[in-house]
Amino acid sequence: MKVIGFALSFVAAIGAASTTGSSSRKAAASPAVAVATTDSSAPSGALTQVAMRNVNFYVTPVAALRIRTLRGEMRSLRGGPVIFDDKTSFSIKVASAEVGLNGADLSNLLNTVVFSYRGAPLKRLKVHTSGTQLVQSGVMHKVVDIPFEMTSDVSATPEGLIRLHPVRTRILGVDGEGLMRAFGLSLQKILDLKKAKGVSVRGNDLYLDPVQLLPPPAFEGRLTGVRVEGDQLVQTFGAPGAATRLEVPDGNAPAYMFYRGGTLRFGKLLMLDAEMQIVALRPTGVFGFDLDRYKQQLVAGYSRTLEDSGLEVFMASAETLKLAKLR
Repeated sequence: MKVIGFALSFVAAIGAASTTGSSSRKAAASPAVAVATTDSSAPSGALTQVAMRNVNFYVTPVAALRIRTLRGEMRSLRGGPVIFDDKTSFSIKVASAEVGLNGADLSNLLNTVVFSYRGAPLKRLKVHTSGTQLVQSGVMHKVVDIPFEMTSDVSATPEGLIRLHPVRTRILGVDGEGLMRAFGLSLQKILDLKKAKGVSVRGNDLYLDPVQLLPPPAFEGRLTGVRVEGDQLVQTFGAPGAATRLEVPDGNAPAYMFYRGGTLRFGKLLMLDAEMQIVALRPTGVFGFDLDRYKQQLVAGYSRTLEDSGLEVFMASAETLKLAKLR
């Protein structure tokens, strides 16, 4: 009887939410590709070509894009050089990439970026994988806090969004699908997502915009595939042949970031007609790069000048610095 009472309270609390359906439908129709804008009066400047392999690119202190491969270009949003010290000043346009996010990464992005506003309908979210599916749990806030768990199939839409299609839902510990069906409800009627960043809802399906849900720097690109693999949600952008291959100075490096062309500024250094490869000081197969703390990584390493006046920079991996700080 207690479970039934909670379920009835849940239904009563969300009854008024049925008026939010139209706003949710509008949100769902938003474009898949985030196009960063510039001041039209600012000079465009030369583009910097980018290639990455096996890089954990931290977009928050604890959430990283697990970049397996990436090919694209960087440009300043304000004219002039790409400034590493101001991540709001440039964008990375992805021609092709394969990028993973593990459960902790997704949980952090949902809590600190997507739903980090007062009155958000979802909070304390946790994400993990199960086989080929994604499992989300947390609290739905509708007058009272209502615990839920949702297991979803994942797929990419033609518009370049990640579709989460629920196959099992538990609300208040009971069958969520049956509860909503009995009262003529859907997630679209329950959840008001007009303030959320990079997420929309249609029926019972949630749609994630993979570039809009990220904090700066701005990423531009079109999702072409998505799958659950191990503990990661793996996203494919573009196609492998969408950009010419960049030959890197140290082709044997298992993990690297390589920048060629344009003008780069980092700290007090200004590199014209850039050529810079960043590799791990102690190679482990994966290199962690934290844009907010890259100076600490740089100080812990060294660089060498190449024969063509380019640079190879050996940086301490971000994970190494984090572990050292905990000791």
